[in-house]
Amino acid sequence: MKHRLTLGAAVMSAGLGALMAVSALSPALAEAAGRIAVAGQGEVFAEPDMATVRLGVTQRAESAAGAMGDVSTAVDALLSRLEARGVAARDIQTSDLSLHPIYERRDGPAQQSPAIIGYQAANRLTVRVRDLPQLGALLGEMLDDGANEFQGVTFGIAEPGGLIDEARRAAVADARARAELYAEAAGVSLGALLELAEGGVAAPQPVMREMAAMRADSMPIAEGELSLSAEVSMVFAIGEDEPAGE
Repeated sequence: MKHRLTLGAAVMSAGLGALMAVSALSPALAEAAGRIAVAGQGEVFAEPDMATVRLGVTQRAESAAGAMGDVSTAVDALLSRLEARGVAARDIQTSDLSLHPIYERRDGPAQQSPAIIGYQAANRLTVRVRDLPQLGALLGEMLDDGANEFQGVTFGIAEPGGLIDEARRAAVADARARAELYAEAAGVSLGALLELAEGGVAAPQPVMREMAAMRADSMPIAEGELSLSAEVSMVFAIGEDEPAGE
């Protein structure tokens, strides 16, 4: 899986109250002559390796059994298609199953009860597709098999842990580089690390693609990239020695 890395940072002045609220300094550190406080950010971009599809079947019939039967027939065809395409049972889940009456609209006294003229049944599935090259063809085939309701596709990364750790390392390196830059600009040396706090981690950001109009054959799918990011705040002591070169 290809991925690339970018860095960015925001720098905060020494003694910021917001940073002190994250992690209180010990009395000994609070008495230090000076500190340099910075925030760093690391971001990793990677190609998705899986997709989550939400689709279903909705049918109407005069009887409840007829509506549910029509839906069940179509969903059975969808499940058979998924099995034939190698989608594991653990990656298929029924997310919604419903049946409700359809009432006739009547103009007349408010107390008159509306008549039931039919029933609508629906069965919706959430499917994880781990073989992305077959996604377009699979969606087209499922339309042919009777799927008439699509709620979109979300692209993701099956195992994002390693990429998130890479973003964390980049955030720490970014913060340290900024601290070194400010120490050099201020004519002081950078001392020991006093505090390190994680500001947050953003998991892979999904790319949502609505599918209101789709062809019944293999449809083009643009996967794009996903981003994973991490933020840290770091506090360094100002060293007692003069910086190198002074």
